[in-house]
Amino acid sequence: MPELVAVAASGAAFVHELIRCWEDGDAVLPLDPRLPDVAREGLVTAMRPTLLVGASGDRRRLDGDGVETGDALVIATSGTTGTPKGVVLTHAAVEASARATSSFLGVDPAVDRWLACLPLAHVGGLSVVTRALVSGTPVEVHDGFDAAAVDASEATLVSLVGTALGRIDPSRWRRIVLGGSAPPPDRPANSVATYGLTETGSGVIYDGWPLDGVEVRIVDGEVRVRGPMLLRAYRDGTTPLDDDGWLATGDEGALDADGMLRVFGRRGDMIVTGGENVWPEPVERRLEQHPSVARAALVGRPDPEWGHRVVAVVVPERGATVPSLDTLRSWVRDELPVWAAPKELEVVDRLPTTALGKVRRSELRSAPPPR
Repeated sequence: MPELVAVAASGAAFVHELIRCWEDGDAVLPLDPRLPDVAREGLVTAMRPTLLVGASGDRRRLDGDGVETGDALVIATSGTTGTPKGVVLTHAAVEASARATSSFLGVDPAVDRWLACLPLAHVGGLSVVTRALVSGTPVEVHDGFDAAAVDASEATLVSLVGTALGRIDPSRWRRIVLGGSAPPPDRPANSVATYGLTETGSGVIYDGWPLDGVEVRIVDGEVRVRGPMLLRAYRDGTTPLDDDGWLATGDEGALDADGMLRVFGRRGDMIVTGGENVWPEPVERRLEQHPSVARAALVGRPDPEWGHRVVAVVVPERGATVPSLDTLRSWVRDELPVWAAPKELEVVDRLPTTALGKVRRSELRSAPPPR
């Protein structure tokens, strides 16, 4: 049975390990090197890889489970929920995504060159590498986003999130692929806004139009997609696809008369900030572990730079000194990814809740919290 190899390396070292694993017939689970140890260990436990390759190239055998023949990647999604899902993408799905994307962008391996500067543990960054490998296009891989290094690159194609776009010179690129949070309204003409999920193997809608082979429909206001680049299953063997292969995305949207898709937003509580997904519950649990915090709720408020900013609404313990924003950010970062740390703090006397004590997040998003 093929192995599932968890790879904690970054940059070019990750690409080397990816190629090596694929040549051996194994699948790769990318591990984000930015994760704290607690979060990384939790992810490894949930995904059950059979081998771990460390950042320095060291290899450690694990008591995990293999994958099916033809599986290429297992990508963790919603990893901050405490119960992360592993999206299983086959080689056929990876190739379908790469071919469709390259066709839309008119990629010419003889003259084009990709730059990968987004985290490779996320499908948006990883898909830059995989489409380059599939299409035979040269790729330059950075260990992370650095505006000066991006501007100095000789690549012609790059994938970015909106927050990064505002920090570089966009004019020197042939095409800029934008994912993550909503793109800025004044984005440059050489950019293309994409829509997709980890389950769709990266973006499947480009500037509102589906890629070749991708079908879109709206059911009860929800966007549903179908195509050859979708996941085979989740790591636990379950599938979000219906019997006809359609994926319910959890996003609200509409198709105009010409068939162009408009996406309105998530159905649910996930906060997308700077291209990263933040689920409220694990952050709230961590905040409430602070000795000065009695209750906490996390919401996303619209932000012109980040798409949404993470706001912590906190009820302090009676008689306790209210913690500062910096204190709570540090508290969260000790166990969760840095992007999950709140960027704004509101202190209230109580949270709006249902009769069963569940926080009404919609009230916190749309109105000042109760006093």
